[in-house]
Amino acid sequence: MPTGIPKRRLAAGAALVVAALVSTTACGGGDSDSKDKGAGYNAALDKVVNASAKKGGTLKFISKQDFDSLDPQRTYYGFSWDFSRYFTRTLVTYDTKPGAASNKLVGDLATGPATVSDGGKTYTYKLRDGVTWEDGSKLTSKDVKYGIERAWATDVITGGPNYLMSTLDPKSEYKGPYKDSSADKLGLKAIDTPDDQTVVFHLPKPNGDFEQFLAMPAGAPVKASKDTAAKYTQHPFSSGPYKIQSYSANKSLVLVRNAAWKKASDPIRPALPDKITVTISPNLEENDKKLMEGDYDLDLNGTGMTQSGRISAVQDHKADVDNLETTFVRYVALTHTIKPLDNAHCRKAVFYGTDFAGLQQTRGGAIAGGDIANSVFPKSIPGYDSYDPYGVIARKGKADDAKAKDELKQCGQPNGFSTKITARTNQPGEVDAAEALQQQLSKVGIKIEVDSIDGAQSSSISGSPKVQKERGYGMTMSGWGPDFSTGQGYGQPLFDSRFIKSNGNYNESQINDKTIDGLFDQAIATTDKAKSKAIYEQMNKRLLDNADWMPFIYEKNISWRGPRLTNIYSSAAYSGRYDYVTLGVVK
Repeated sequence: MPTGIPKRRLAAGAALVVAALVSTTACGGGDSDSKDKGAGYNAALDKVVNASAKKGGTLKFISKQDFDSLDPQRTYYGFSWDFSRYFTRTLVTYDTKPGAASNKLVGDLATGPATVSDGGKTYTYKLRDGVTWEDGSKLTSKDVKYGIERAWATDVITGGPNYLMSTLDPKSEYKGPYKDSSADKLGLKAIDTPDDQTVVFHLPKPNGDFEQFLAMPAGAPVKASKDTAAKYTQHPFSSGPYKIQSYSANKSLVLVRNAAWKKASDPIRPALPDKITVTISPNLEENDKKLMEGDYDLDLNGTGMTQSGRISAVQDHKADVDNLETTFVRYVALTHTIKPLDNAHCRKAVFYGTDFAGLQQTRGGAIAGGDIANSVFPKSIPGYDSYDPYGVIARKGKADDAKAKDELKQCGQPNGFSTKITARTNQPGEVDAAEALQQQLSKVGIKIEVDSIDGAQSSSISGSPKVQKERGYGMTMSGWGPDFSTGQGYGQPLFDSRFIKSNGNYNESQINDKTIDGLFDQAIATTDKAKSKAIYEQMNKRLLDNADWMPFIYEKNISWRGPRLTNIYSSAAYSGRYDYVTLGVVK
């Protein structure tokens, strides 16, 4: 499969990027050899760049792919969560501060975090005064409850996270508002709305991460009279400072000011631009060029520039570049339901036959692309440790073909086997990495066919166990960042069998291990952070020992920071991505 950059240029391109970044670092992070005089290389890593309260202008995003959904209960892409705060509010949200300080939960629709009682099983919130919908009508506690209930309608509302359902209704007794026989369609027993300003959640058992679930768009209100079910994604009704003027799937989105929004009711959003536009274009290299030429301000996806874009940016514009440390892990899911990868020894052969250092080069090398991974958890998540059963770090990422061939013998495939791997065309470096893996594994007799797919369709392709089986996808190359910064928030969608879904499934390996499920239950139940960390370390060891899922890099991104932007900084709460909701522009 042809790629944007021929293989012979990958190593050379990575070397150019690394050389430029090393030069910058050696100069103390300055921009003396850059052709423009922006804020400075890595200026937005831990501080606000171009602080300003000035309003006006149009903020222009470019995106390589469409939103997975604009429906708050259906969205799961990280950039969609970050962006959705322009028109969607939740009871609590993440603080608008740079770096790790952004992980703090603060009140959004609610006056503050919950009052917690009954041994951690009851959470009570009071709504702020003056919160409204875009038509000026009052936003009430019943709107919050109805919005959350929609996630239970899994035959209509697909794709979003499962946390609220599995926590509030673990027996799946409620069937969602569209099948609710109560007059007001508010039959979920776990949520009470004693008055228009009060929301009370009753958990069957404590879960210390519960408020994190409510900070997701899945916890957002929806006005029942404006709910169009599966079509809601086309025009969600706004509770934030902007509303949708127009949306054309796979083409564009335009937001304009919501005149009914009151700043006094919203301490989070400065709402600086008059208009926000998103242009969707799958031409990654052209997108990078247009960013550097000033046609657009920011890449919406936040997954970094292409190889050619990185080279141009760090050589000519590095004062407008940040090398963002993300909490994303790039990985290969090994599908347990596709033979012979149902055999752990065949999966271990993949681990040993992979040249992790080679995959790292396709992502831009250690400085630009990130460190080689040894743990299923990123370094920021309690549960990460140095356990390295395949000697990946000890061999500096190089393959061990002899051990790979020995594992093939043990799984009854001494001559290797054939399978398929999916890779998304709109993710920089993903197809390149898949093709590099294809070449590496061929040396031990494992033949893989690379099937390039549109990332916007991945939830119904690699995220569908049925499609995986029909097409013989034994491997899925992808990336994952934490929904929130705990082992549960990172790992449960990936590794817990109870999170396997018929569509929008992120447990692509289809790991069905009751021991892993039980470890999640143990870790979630404890309030002792040290005990929880030890449990997740045990989980990491089991997943690696079984070769269930193969991480290969802890991702860093070379990201463009448009010189017109104000109030820009990296947010740990959004996996190192820039915090979109604070941005303004110099007109």
